[in-house]
Amino acid sequence: MSQHRRRTSAKQEKQRQVLVVAMAVALVVVAAGVSLGLWAASGGDGSTGSEAGSSRGATAAAPPDQAPEAAQTPSPTRSYPLSEAPRTIPAVRDHEPARGPGWQPGKGNRVVVDDPALADEGRLVAGELGMAYAGEKNDRRAGDLRLALNGDEGANPESYVMTVRDGRVEINGPSDAGVFYGTRTLKQETHDGGTAPEGVVKDEPAKPQRGFMLDIARKNFTAGWIEDRVRELGDLKFNQLGLHFSDDQGFRIESSSHPEIVSQQHLTKAQVRKIIDLARSRHITIVPEIDSPGHLGAVLDAHPDLQLRTVQGSAVQGAIDISKAESAEIVDDLLNEYADLFPGGPWHLGGDEYQALTRSNPEASFPQLAAAARERYGSDATVADLTTGWLNDRADTVRGHQRVPRAWNDGFFRGTSVQAAKDIQVAYWTGKEIGARAPLEYLEAGRKVINYNDEFLYYVLGEPQTFVYPTGQRIYEQWTPRVLRGTAAVPARYDGQILGGSFAVWCDLADSQTEDQVAAGIRMPLRATVQKLWDPDRPELSWAEFRALANRLG
Repeated sequence: MSQHRRRTSAKQEKQRQVLVVAMAVALVVVAAGVSLGLWAASGGDGSTGSEAGSSRGATAAAPPDQAPEAAQTPSPTRSYPLSEAPRTIPAVRDHEPARGPGWQPGKGNRVVVDDPALADEGRLVAGELGMAYAGEKNDRRAGDLRLALNGDEGANPESYVMTVRDGRVEINGPSDAGVFYGTRTLKQETHDGGTAPEGVVKDEPAKPQRGFMLDIARKNFTAGWIEDRVRELGDLKFNQLGLHFSDDQGFRIESSSHPEIVSQQHLTKAQVRKIIDLARSRHITIVPEIDSPGHLGAVLDAHPDLQLRTVQGSAVQGAIDISKAESAEIVDDLLNEYADLFPGGPWHLGGDEYQALTRSNPEASFPQLAAAARERYGSDATVADLTTGWLNDRADTVRGHQRVPRAWNDGFFRGTSVQAAKDIQVAYWTGKEIGARAPLEYLEAGRKVINYNDEFLYYVLGEPQTFVYPTGQRIYEQWTPRVLRGTAAVPARYDGQILGGSFAVWCDLADSQTEDQVAAGIRMPLRATVQKLWDPDRPELSWAEFRALANRLG
């Protein structure tokens, strides 16, 4: 036998002896019931490299209420790294990480509530996650999703806390709206087999008004398409849907007070009620808009005697003659009628682009308006005074229905003796009008403002004039609610007066895009807009990461 083989045999004999000793030690350890090897592998702190894994895709932990005999059997305990914050749109404001497997919905698991006011939210999320809705229950079972009201009257009513722990989830908030937003976060976390990470989410929006406005007057959108947008808006935590349903090109909702003005293609009131009910279930308020005294062409087509005419007798497109009592009567008829149809607080009065005020000398061009102004407001009153009085009168009408009026910023005028009522909120969209006023003028006067910045938030079909289709990336990277006009932000001290913002679809060239093309075109801009309304700070994700997240969430 060669020297090499003798060394190999000696080495093998030594390994055999070591193995025998190790097996004997192992038997002693097992007999003593001490799992030293497992403790050492964990480093003594309960975490092991082999057992650690991402919270996404993990399996929920076994419930702690196992049978006693099973609990007596020693077994290694799974352990996890600290969880990571969920990836959602909009991003959650705060996440306290924890160790654990997270949570996934199971077909046999329950959604339970602690208050009957949360029944609608409970049924909705149960259906979405494939769980059973069990109603009000006090017991706690493995896999439960519990929805609760916490009674915190001082908190943001749209805030919520979501706790993922011990194989269960609890979402609580001061109102059903906050709890609903928590279910939207959970729905996104568990999308396509995902896992809600262990820990506590504390979340709330920065701005109370997060809107999407749709021009259904110039383009007829089907009820089904609008309903799809409501579902999309709800999942993204928007809370307002503006419907601009009266303009020169059409009047698109059934009317009982003035059926003669309604366009052939329109929504019935039954269809509108269905949209309203769906919106209510998603905590979305419909903001109706009947624009006046301009943009009333569809009404004036049926009532040509009310159309504004110049001193030469030529008709002014879309403008109603506000010197006539009948003009106020027909608009108030409509405001009163639709106040009964649409629930909620905000009401958009329009007020923009009254063509009488685009003339170099409105008093000379429209002597009937000048005479009416002097009769009502004194010898020095102007057509702008009369127009401001019209806006105030319409605000009185909707205020009688407990509504909060808003109007476009170019419906407010500088240097008039008649001032717009202080509670009329400013929908700031442009700084391009004649006599344009900077946002600071409204803010310094103490007015509340909603951001409709047309350079970022206006999706105008056909891209007429200087409009271009807005991109989600530009909104995501450059816009915040304080960027009211152009690209410059107003000082931070005015942030509290900016109630929020609204992305808007205008249908100036209605046939430029189909409904499907509009839905695709606004998809990323909507997501970027709500991200900045929920949290205006610089997002943690890059635009490429944000877009990839949106694509994954669907």
